[in-house]
Amino acid sequence: MQETFLKEFQKRGYFNQCTDETSLDDLMSKSKIKAYIGFDCTAPSLHVGSLMQIMCLRLLQKHGHQPIILLGGGTTLIGDPSGKDETRKMLNKKEINKNIKSIENVFKIFLKTKNSKVKPIFVNNYSWLNKLNYVNFLREIGKHFTVNKMLTFDSIKLRLEREQSLSYMEFNYMMLQAYDFYELNNKYKCFLQIGGSDQWGNIVNGIDLIKRKNKKQAHGLTTPLITTSSGSKMGKTEKGAIWLSEKMLSSYDYWQFWRNTDDKDVIEFLNLFTDLSLDQINNFSRTSKDINKLKILLANEATSMLHGSKAAKASEATAQKTFQDKSIGKELPTIKIKKNIIFNGINILDLVLKTKLANSKGEIRRMIKNNGLRINNQILLDEKKIITQNDFDNNNNMKISHGKKNHIIIKII
Repeated sequence: MQETFLKEFQKRGYFNQCTDETSLDDLMSKSKIKAYIGFDCTAPSLHVGSLMQIMCLRLLQKHGHQPIILLGGGTTLIGDPSGKDETRKMLNKKEINKNIKSIENVFKIFLKTKNSKVKPIFVNNYSWLNKLNYVNFLREIGKHFTVNKMLTFDSIKLRLEREQSLSYMEFNYMMLQAYDFYELNNKYKCFLQIGGSDQWGNIVNGIDLIKRKNKKQAHGLTTPLITTSSGSKMGKTEKGAIWLSEKMLSSYDYWQFWRNTDDKDVIEFLNLFTDLSLDQINNFSRTSKDINKLKILLANEATSMLHGSKAAKASEATAQKTFQDKSIGKELPTIKIKKNIIFNGINILDLVLKTKLANSKGEIRRMIKNNGLRINNQILLDEKKIITQNDFDNNNNMKISHGKKNHIIIKII
């Protein structure tokens, strides 16, 4: 018997909560359905924090179901309070529409777009939210919500418990997201919403609204909040978010993010963020005694999915040259400076500031004092050193390193 969507969903570690597990599994086993996940459009790209949801969309396609990608052109104007301690920065319509076009390109990399039966359906909830008459909305939709119940959901309750202000605008978000599910049920016969665990209240309200208005049974499914073994939020690093766009993060830096996964997280991340079969992953975990080989496998698989296999192999080769051969890899981040700057000489503090390895000269001095800064693999001891042409190789390249993992190439042009 072929494995069902929900069974693989559980085995890979995507499962957190379901409104009616038996009923949903039965529905998806007997028919191909449409299911949706909503995404905010607050930036020109999604980041790794959204990758689990994207992998859920891929899994839907794998099992023959059709994903609906709801891009929140309307709700982004409001802001989702779920998991937030404060109101988000407000964006205008022009900024949001620009973000939507850019984000769509990310999905087109990860998802199949040519098979008409499973290709993603892109919708923008601004198309219906913009047409709502407020009085009619309160009469037809608002009457199905009680403030008592809304106050019990985590997205509202936690904010109030922390005594953080919650605007009336944000309080309405729950009703708007429930209305999205209702609209998708009407327009596309969508019977499943998938979301992060913090979306449970919003999803349940949508199901309840569909039941009251359409007399139909819809379903909800949530994924767990992923944190690393160190307790940090998935995709958040000292350098910032791990973006799913090469314009915002190089393929090499993306590869390095996965390569630097904690030992305890590698097998879990292979299950969650790669297309390797469960049997393959189990086999690798049993037979590989070198955890670094599994990390490279994870980095290659994850990077190939987004940037292609050539970029993954190039990133691996660069890492090999940088960390093992102590040479300069082609994929390392590069900063170009004009020849006249080097001809006249430049103080090392001024040069390092250009690399963004540090934010101030004081920070750079501390790096040097702690033997943490290297030029071409040699520890830098003199904060007054003047960099000249002699510090560059025959290809006009020089490598500046901070610690074991941060490397920048300075290239003379």
